Amino acid sequence: MSSKLYLIPSPLGDNDPSEVIPASVLAILPQIKVYVAEEVRTVRRYLSKAGLKGHIDELEFFVLNEHTTPAEVEALLPLFDRGDVGLISEAGLPAVADPGSALVSLCHRHGIEVVPMVGPSSLMLALMASGLNGQGFAFRGYLPAKTDQLRSALKDIEKQSRALGQSEIFIETPYRNDSMFAEMLATLNPDTRLCLAADITLPTQFIKTKSIAQWRKQPVTIGKRPCVFIILA
Repeated sequence: MSSKLYLIPSPLGDNDPSEVIPASVLAILPQIKVYVAEEVRTVRRYLSKAGLKGHIDELEFFVLNEHTTPAEVEALLPLFDRGDVGLISEAGLPAVADPGSALVSLCHRHGIEVVPMVGPSSLMLALMASGLNGQGFAFRGYLPAKTDQLRSALKDIEKQSRALGQSEIFIETPYRNDSMFAEMLATLNPDTRLCLAADITLPTQFIKTKSIAQWRKQPVTIGKRPCVFIILA
């Protein structure tokens, strides 16, 4: 099959796309007529700001989110009979901590070329700016929401970080950011270092790395904004 799946990055917040998305990516958007998205409204707004204003209704959009079943993912295969398909996540790079990875897997199984495109990664930008170990690290995704399970997970991750000397990266649903931060202050060892990286690439960007002991003396309110957490024990 000659059609391709383009993995199209999107801004991490309400940026003008030209501030964070390479011109080569923006240039290919008008060539794609079929998009698979985690949230269609977000993608329509993004494409409009990226130069397709007035042409959005000419495009086709299909949803792939955490509720999409394997059978529904398989049903997306005929889209490639129409031409190239673009996959866009809610923010940043598609298929990384994102349900769009199921479509990428489908393409590999059926011999469809997958084309990753350059764009902002909150995980890598946070690690770059953290001052923690960028040579050895692990991404843990979302930790458990229940308090006892979260505390256990934090202790296990801290133990792993200390044993391997590696940075441990994880994320949280924005409305739980501050409760996550509070649990970290209560659970982790005082000398463990923690980086908070919120609103990356936005004017309100906040990136700080301190020991847990220092954070306890000067806690902050993260609020409901995208945040990456990194610890190094």
